[in-house]
Amino acid sequence: MEDRPLAELFEPATRERWRKAVDAALKGGDYEKRLVSKTADGLRIEPLYEPAAPVAQPVRAPGPWRLAQRIDHPDAGKAAAQALTDLEGGADALVLVEAGAPAARGFGLALTDADGLEAALNGVMLPLIALRIDACERGFEVAALLKQVVERRGDDPAELDIDLGLDPLGGQAATGRVSEGWETRLSQVLTDFSPYRGRVALADARPYHEAGASEVQELAAVLATAVAYLRALEAGGHDLDRAREAISVLLVADADEFLTIAKFRAIRRLWARVEEACGLEPKPLRVLAETAWRMMTRRDPFVNILRTTMASASAGLGGADSVTALPYTLALGLPDAFARRVVRNSQIVLLEESNLAKVSDPAAGAGGFEALTAELTEKAWAAFQEIEREGGLARSLASGALAGRIEGVRTARERAVATRKQPLTGASEFPSLAEKPVAVLDVAPREAEARPAGALPSLRVAEPYEALRDASDAVLALGGQRPVVFLANLGPVAVHNARSTFAANAFAAGGIEALDNDGFSDVAALTDAFKASGARLACLCSSDKLYETEAVPAARALKAAGCGTLYLAGKPADEASLREAGVDGFLFAGCDLLALLTEAGIRAKG
Repeated sequence: MEDRPLAELFEPATRERWRKAVDAALKGGDYEKRLVSKTADGLRIEPLYEPAAPVAQPVRAPGPWRLAQRIDHPDAGKAAAQALTDLEGGADALVLVEAGAPAARGFGLALTDADGLEAALNGVMLPLIALRIDACERGFEVAALLKQVVERRGDDPAELDIDLGLDPLGGQAATGRVSEGWETRLSQVLTDFSPYRGRVALADARPYHEAGASEVQELAAVLATAVAYLRALEAGGHDLDRAREAISVLLVADADEFLTIAKFRAIRRLWARVEEACGLEPKPLRVLAETAWRMMTRRDPFVNILRTTMASASAGLGGADSVTALPYTLALGLPDAFARRVVRNSQIVLLEESNLAKVSDPAAGAGGFEALTAELTEKAWAAFQEIEREGGLARSLASGALAGRIEGVRTARERAVATRKQPLTGASEFPSLAEKPVAVLDVAPREAEARPAGALPSLRVAEPYEALRDASDAVLALGGQRPVVFLANLGPVAVHNARSTFAANAFAAGGIEALDNDGFSDVAALTDAFKASGARLACLCSSDKLYETEAVPAARALKAAGCGTLYLAGKPADEASLREAGVDGFLFAGCDLLALLTEAGIRAKG
């Protein structure tokens, strides 16, 4: 036999052959519903993409992205100690969080004078690191204090890599207040900081992302912000080339690696369009990343480690120059040394062991990423033009137009979370009622999450489930027992196990403890067990086949035995007969679980 390459022994792999095999596997199932998903912006996510030609775009400078750590301890001395520990442990950038900033989450440094800022940076050698100021409304004041500190130390400004983080439009979005005369002040700061190597203005996506914005809305808002700053600096007498170099952007990275990578690639293409429209040769934009506050959970917070690690990797692969990952306990309070170490080491593993930064644009040429990047770019450009037609970002915010569009996306996402179409591990999926508390240096004040009237809201998607769990904890603390639901399992374990397990996890998401059992073969034994449990709430669990003959008599018997509220796990065809027999609701995949759990929690407590 002649020697032939192995590949020649098989038919060529074509899309047509693949689709034929898929259709056979689906056995008549709907291809669009089963295999094609859509983003919040309506972009199609296909199950298969063909290779694409790489699109040339400005990319991050060669080398690893900077590993940035938040410095937010209210005590300046302890904040300085945290900073040194982080730098010695592998970080090469710091984010100094001022107490009044929305990102402070109730903590942060009260930077009122140069001495306080100097104390927070005690021992930190600024020429060796990158520094970003996160001060929101007090950004101009803190910038002036930083200038004093640099002059005191005698550092060469040309050696300093500093992002002042001035973002008056982001402040308007987050607080509802407009900083008067910000255009003139921004231009003056650029003049004052002209010898410095860093950036003055920051187009920050966090207020929009925390309010529920989609990827397209986030990109459009950031681009509109950056363009507004470009115009302000030009109007202040700075040439466009200098003005663009004074601007950086901060995008939010979440646990969706595909969209995050594409989003970070898209912002560079969008900014290149702006530069070309200004008659400038495109240069790489300074792109900063911070992992999403929106995805953080208070329940099962260790899952946050996985979320932030995925987000950090995606931001880095997408071309971020610097990545700040939120410690996994931040939603609970002020992170301790262990939480800070975990979030720092996660990035070190990505950079030094996984070598994710060895290629400047690893997604180039990958069909899925190229398609998503191109679609995000086009849709975000159109959304940016819409903001411009409304008079720019400041007017769009003041009129509520942008907020209204974001609210529409947020409402759809809230619906997906309520129905568990968007699952939240540890909150709506696989919750643990016996989880142990984690350590924090100080518990976060609840009022820290509130925003003034006229501001965009700052929300985490897990909050509705956490509120139910908090109510359950309060009942436990008061009476020694959580709200309970009796699982009325019909038939042997093999028959009811799938639905009883599903029901137990679903009720646990609302803090309702399931009283499980091995099942009952007759209705009398079932009702006796229910009476002995002392529960007011029950849920029938069995197979569709057994429901046909046993569900109605079981429901009537449970109601007669004093069951106040009765649910059935599943969605049987004959709902009318079951409701007539006393079933109050149905628990199934896709039901409005939040509404059901809210009602069940109230009724379980009597």
